[in-house]
Amino acid sequence: MTAQPAIRSRSGGRSTRRALRAAPDCRMLPGLTNALPLCEVMEDSQVERIDAASMDILENVGVQFRDPIAVQDWKRAGAKVDGEMVYLDRGLVRELIKTIPSDFTYHARDPQKNVRLGGRNAVFVPMTGAPFLRDLDDVRRNPMLDDLAMFHKLSHMMPALHSSAHHIVEPYDHPISQRHLRITYSSMKHSDKMFMGMTTSPKNAEDVMDMCAILFGEDFLEDHPVTTGNCNGNSPLVWDETMLGAMRAFCRRNQPVLCSPFVLGGANTPASVPATVAQLNAEALSALAYTQVIRKGAPAIYGHYLSTVSMKSGAPMAGTPEISLMNFMIGQMARHYGVPWRTSNTLGGAKTFDAQAGYESATTLSSVMHAGANYIWHSAGWNEAGMHCSVAKFIVDAEQCAMAYRMAEGPKWGDFDQAIAAVPDIGPGGHYLGHPHTQENFQSAFFMPELFDNNSIEQWAAEGKVEITERALKRARYLLGEYQEPTLDPAKDEALRDYIARREREIPAADELNQSF
Repeated sequence: MTAQPAIRSRSGGRSTRRALRAAPDCRMLPGLTNALPLCEVMEDSQVERIDAASMDILENVGVQFRDPIAVQDWKRAGAKVDGEMVYLDRGLVRELIKTIPSDFTYHARDPQKNVRLGGRNAVFVPMTGAPFLRDLDDVRRNPMLDDLAMFHKLSHMMPALHSSAHHIVEPYDHPISQRHLRITYSSMKHSDKMFMGMTTSPKNAEDVMDMCAILFGEDFLEDHPVTTGNCNGNSPLVWDETMLGAMRAFCRRNQPVLCSPFVLGGANTPASVPATVAQLNAEALSALAYTQVIRKGAPAIYGHYLSTVSMKSGAPMAGTPEISLMNFMIGQMARHYGVPWRTSNTLGGAKTFDAQAGYESATTLSSVMHAGANYIWHSAGWNEAGMHCSVAKFIVDAEQCAMAYRMAEGPKWGDFDQAIAAVPDIGPGGHYLGHPHTQENFQSAFFMPELFDNNSIEQWAAEGKVEITERALKRARYLLGEYQEPTLDPAKDEALRDYIARREREIPAADELNQSF
């Protein structure tokens, strides 16, 4: 995006004013209201066909809930249960999912950054879960807590990202058993946008809820979504004790969860796009229904992770036509049930930030926008099938989200009469560069990417033949140098630190690591 003067309270002389003029505009864009026409690849009869097939799966094949508490919950709800197998009557499913809110508002630490979700309202959320990163020198290595903090700072500064997520990368310098505490604190500390909560175990999820209660207040959580938990299903047709326990922790505190079957098309689903969607739909519905067994009216999001599998190697693929088609279809199914839905964005399987990564990411981003997704996750940094988060790709992806945001706003008609009046002023053979309307609107009329080079090849060569990765890394360093930490109430900060210290004393560490703050 074009640099605009940031709103800051500094004083000083000419050098200070010059620095202010050059400072990046990091103000978060409001939550997106997507004005694009929806791409709906199914006719109404085909939507009904998918729904019927999914309900047949739920009633006759059943879903395995590998959790004794969930099994008992389903018995009390009136489902047919045989051991861990739960058979869900379609009438029961429809009755339960009716109480899921069709939209709701996320509340951020900074209320100016609250965002609406559902219907036409969407948010961009960075990637999470990378066991490696490509760092500021484009070196692939194990991440540490400082690297996670770096990504949270960049998330805070990228206008089109509406969240700091959670473990964008895994901090290897802290024990796995205690890691969720430091990850959650980093999300809260380094950004005042909304964030995600760890669901790596039921107790970890409870810890996240306790930390949210410290930050926002216990009573506030009762009526205000502030975070998001992700609960992955084990396709085909299994929900396990870890995910279900975490789901209960979030739903009981009225916090949203993503009910996300993990699809590897052709491996854990049939080798068919419609049949894959029917199975995924059944899995998502079973989890969405369970959220309402836990707490009626709790916010929940129809989720999924989509990939197709190479029949040559068995490796997951990104950016394929079938993934786009499934996104279009899942969007239709979510709207059919009146629930918000999540998808994954800018996914890449490339090992570096190369043309493959760009093509895969652009294909996914385009289909996601036209599918009408609400919670657009993995929107920055994802590469190597999620094995690493690339700093360079993170920066470029975030700018691509800003470009998609601008596209999804639709044409702006506010100055149409003034602009069309310039045509007779210029007439045949002229140019508009000096016209008053152009002078007044040149910065806002067309999106001007900062990271793409549109100069002549001679100018590009004269300036050192700098390619996109190097430009993005330079931009990341600059942003980090400009980063200003959003103020966190000192009493809440101290309470969060005390909570972490207590829980770290209580949770056994698997190895000896420096635990100093």
